[in-house]
Amino acid sequence: MFEKLSKYLVPIAGRLNNNRYLAVLRDAFMLAFPLTIFGSIFVVLTNLPFLDKLMSEEALNTFRGMFGNASSATMGIMSIFVVFGIGYYLSKSYDVEAIFGGAIALVSFLLLTPFVLQPETGEAIQGVIPVDRLGAKGMFLGMLTAFLSAEIYRRIVQRDITIKMPPGVPPAVAKSFAALIPAVLTLTVFLGINIFVTLVFNTNMHDVIYKAIQAPLVGLGSGIIPTLIAIFFIQILWFFGLHGQVIINSVMDPIWNTLMIENLEAYTKGDPVPHIISKPFIEIYTVGMGGTGMTLAVVLAILFFMKSKQMKQVGKLGLGPGLFNVNEPIIFGLPIVMNPVIIVPWILAPMVVTLVSYFAMSAGLVPPPTGVSVPWTVPVFINGIMATNSLAGGILQLVNMAIVFSIWFPFLKAIDRINMKKEEEENKAA
Repeated sequence: MFEKLSKYLVPIAGRLNNNRYLAVLRDAFMLAFPLTIFGSIFVVLTNLPFLDKLMSEEALNTFRGMFGNASSATMGIMSIFVVFGIGYYLSKSYDVEAIFGGAIALVSFLLLTPFVLQPETGEAIQGVIPVDRLGAKGMFLGMLTAFLSAEIYRRIVQRDITIKMPPGVPPAVAKSFAALIPAVLTLTVFLGINIFVTLVFNTNMHDVIYKAIQAPLVGLGSGIIPTLIAIFFIQILWFFGLHGQVIINSVMDPIWNTLMIENLEAYTKGDPVPHIISKPFIEIYTVGMGGTGMTLAVVLAILFFMKSKQMKQVGKLGLGPGLFNVNEPIIFGLPIVMNPVIIVPWILAPMVVTLVSYFAMSAGLVPPPTGVSVPWTVPVFINGIMATNSLAGGILQLVNMAIVFSIWFPFLKAIDRINMKKEEEENKAA
């Protein structure tokens, strides 16, 4: 069975992992990562649950107003960073001038963005970009525009349709003139698209893409069944030694990050958080409990209940990194990779925990993640509290660790007995 799975699954995973566009998308989101962490820090600080007891209502509103721009200028306009990152990294992958690729992608996106704010009552306000167009609502249009504009730009450059300056001209000037024709032609395409959609259909590309593509995909990605399927493939890929997060997250991150931004927008407005499944849910309630597969509970089980020297050594090596959600010592030292005894708990535990977390939140026992980005190296319990802004978020993680412990324990004991038998035979032989 493992040979058949490996025969068909590994080549597909390899192609996904090496796909140019998925790699660019992954790098673009990582470009936005430190910026969103900065914004998230101040969202946490301004929404600590005890602030209303320490400050008056007026002082609390002033405090939040002073630091509100930290999230608005980062997570609130995340599409801008992603668009620029896609244009930059895709151009770089083709060995054309990357900075112009990023700038052209960003302007192409803005050309399709309506510079008008339509309030529910009153006249439209011209010359204003609605912030939601630069955040969650514009994410999918931004990604499509960035990929398309960067492809047009690099094809024009690679066909040598550029202005060449004589020797002696400063490099910055020469590069600017070289990018002039590709930039003009690329931006003209997107200006024409915007004019066509506006005049013929009396709408804008943001609304077209949002209704036709983004809303259905986000609705699908926020469901528990697609999430379980994604987690299953993450675990099975890791079982074969492939980095499941890198491969699957490259596909799912656009959806999960969009859900995260929508949660944050609602949370900062004081509205109920609309989605349970989001990027922080995936990070905190799977990876955030000892790494992929939530193996901190496995390390503790090994240290306290296993007897073989080999497993004790693996447990000692895995404890320190595991506290900060790094679990390669367990994955490759236990080992988990290509170990048929391990495959059942390795796949089953994350899926059970995901179901428990989802239903605990849907039942109102635990609040869903607010949309705050928590660094993945923050230890368990603390990251659960930070993600949900509630002690219940950390307690749920402890419950989940107990579930992982109980699922893994009989399989660990089986491995422990095998190892002890080998050690006894080696001692007799010596």
